[in-house]
Amino acid sequence: MTQNSKFTAASTALIIVDLQNDFLSPQGAYARGKTVSADALLLPARVAPVAQTLKAQGGYVAASQFTLWPDAKGEPMVSSHLLEKRPFLRKGDFAPGSVGQDNVPDLKDSVDLVVYKVAYSAFFNTQLDWVLRKAGIETVVICGIVTNGGVASTARDAHVRDYSVVVLSDGCAAFSNALHQASLADLASIGQVMTCDTFVNSLV
Repeated sequence: MTQNSKFTAASTALIIVDLQNDFLSPQGAYARGKTVSADALLLPARVAPVAQTLKAQGGYVAASQFTLWPDAKGEPMVSSHLLEKRPFLRKGDFAPGSVGQDNVPDLKDSVDLVVYKVAYSAFFNTQLDWVLRKAGIETVVICGIVTNGGVASTARDAHVRDYSVVVLSDGCAAFSNALHQASLADLASIGQVMTCDTFVNSLV
């Protein structure tokens, strides 16, 4: 794939995948379940300057929030395969409008659009694609968690929708470095993989 040297901020969107309190906060659901990724905890400080710079230059910032919608009794509707892996999930975790579902504090002031998602991809059953097209976005830059899950699924969905795709190699993380690196190598077949600094320095 041709490597672009410059990105026009006005037609570029940063998509922040699932950097939420319930995943990352010491008071969040995943901390309670002792399932926090140490590498993921480093991401907000890396991603926030990217979002701020892109926004300051006229770009667009979107964030997805994984959401567990409550049923009629208020219990979270959790997919069986997820509950098998994360048995600690309980009522109130990732609930719409909750502190746990919200973006981590470092990112809240930079986000133009928030979409609630129920599966891996930020495009699945959300209004993300409609909004990006109305905003004149041609390039999507993807970061967040996890590299081999939400990030990869969002990147591939963007690719099939004919967006130019960039994945920030140090702006995403997985539960192991091996999975992270393998996913980045795979995603290089559908887009560009670069560091946060490289992307920021390529904005025009």
